[in-house]
Amino acid sequence: MHVAGALSEALERFGHEVNHVASGISAVTAAADNDFVLLDLGLPDLDGQEVCRRLRTASEVPIVVVTARSDEVDRVVLLQSGADDYLIKPYSTRELIARIEAVSRRTHGTATSGVPAQARTEPEPDEVRVLGPLRADLRTRQVRVADREVALTRREFDLLVALLADPGAVRGREDLIDEVWDTNWHGSTRTLDVHVGSLRSKLGHREWIRSVRGVGFQLCLPRSMPATGS
Repeated sequence: MHVAGALSEALERFGHEVNHVASGISAVTAAADNDFVLLDLGLPDLDGQEVCRRLRTASEVPIVVVTARSDEVDRVVLLQSGADDYLIKPYSTRELIARIEAVSRRTHGTATSGVPAQARTEPEPDEVRVLGPLRADLRTRQVRVADREVALTRREFDLLVALLADPGAVRGREDLIDEVWDTNWHGSTRTLDVHVGSLRSKLGHREWIRSVRGVGFQLCLPRSMPATGS
């Protein structure tokens, strides 16, 4: 509680209104009414990774995790569970604020501009990106490969859309990090590799995203798939 109180005070000094809850169940319930969630994995009722999964299922609210777990496997699981970013303890308040602001900018920047979903019907052409059987709807943030719907996390969707903007073109690692995460991202570029690996798995074929050694990645139609799609 002492740590939570000190952190709440620090966030308030930077202009944030804090709604502190002490359990995972309370976090899931309260998440939708907040601009972002700062999630500590050390919770009394639920495992933090389970809380992260439930939050992402229930809401698109940005999630920044703080954790003492430094093992790479733990970090990969967090990102695959829906976390947008994470910090390893100990961390500085300034770095925490920078991560929160970067995640918030990215998230709010991709939001639909105030038009109720039910008031819109067919998406505009520039709201849909297609490569063969792969289709990404920017308005609904839905992805399909042929007749199969693909469930992606926020970052995975943003990464796919960045690659779909120019299929076949090689996108540099730093360019992708700047676009999908933020120009102020201070984390490891390993995060990009984790998301690329997860995307390959979910799209169902490793050849969807090809690595270009020393440069970055390119989105390509796998050779075993047709060149056109619906």
